[in-house]
Amino acid sequence: MNADRPFFGIALMLGFCVIAPLADATAKLLGQAVPLDEVLLFRFGIQALVLIPLIFLGGRAWRMRGMVLWLTVLRTVMHLVGIAMMFTALRYLPLADAIAITFVMPFMLMVLGNILLKEEVGPRRITACAVGFAGPLLVVQPSFANVGWPAVLPVGVALNFALFMLVTRKIAKATDPIGLQAVSGVMAVVIMLPVMIIGDGTGLQLEVSGGYEWSLLLAIGLLGTLAHLLMTWSLRYAPSATLAPMQYLEIPVATLIGWMIFADWPNPLAGMGICIVMAAGLYVVFRERATSRAAPVPPAPPAA
Repeated sequence: MNADRPFFGIALMLGFCVIAPLADATAKLLGQAVPLDEVLLFRFGIQALVLIPLIFLGGRAWRMRGMVLWLTVLRTVMHLVGIAMMFTALRYLPLADAIAITFVMPFMLMVLGNILLKEEVGPRRITACAVGFAGPLLVVQPSFANVGWPAVLPVGVALNFALFMLVTRKIAKATDPIGLQAVSGVMAVVIMLPVMIIGDGTGLQLEVSGGYEWSLLLAIGLLGTLAHLLMTWSLRYAPSATLAPMQYLEIPVATLIGWMIFADWPNPLAGMGICIVMAAGLYVVFRERATSRAAPVPPAPPAA
């Protein structure tokens, strides 16, 4: 069974926590040298090129129809919007600040799950949500004073991906993870090509000027695809309750990468906010685990 190898699952999640900030750092290095629509085209185009062979080599399911198909289209659009907002935010904000603000997503997911899916949320987790929302405000405040509206983009990223996760949860049992990512990559390319052609009115003309920019675009696509694969595979070898606390390692890893590459270090107020986000998020994770363990086990059905 895949789920009986928790240490391997944890190792895969640790890989995600390193690779995902590296992908964001690569996007920040690219900055405004390449238009955002071209960055998105290459990001998802490379994803499709990498994953489509895996579908056919592994005989994975990829065909979709009905509601699953339309929800996959919606999920792809939300993925495009979320990454577009994140890459835009990274042009203005330190890497650690932007990623820390997006970690308000688990609290948003909890609130939306309660409102839309009628999932039960106890008073302790509501309190943790309130505290968790306060953390990003401390990170946003000094950034907003310096760069203006781009400082709140990671909040939009968090809300977008909270909804993205709810849609993913709706179709998870009806799709193969790699097949879903491959189909989403193709859909994203199909969406972006007419957007680029119509957007500038001059047809499809790429503005990538040199080998350095090409290498960064390739790295963004490969690192982003690898990060998603590592997260997907980690869930096959370890339960989500085991892996959820590990995801918060992405924040200190992003802080270290931001310091090493960009010489960025959170100021004291932002640092306090980052610590609050991590503490509140970890409390929610461990509280969720304790609640699930304490839940009564339903009686076995009578023998036939």
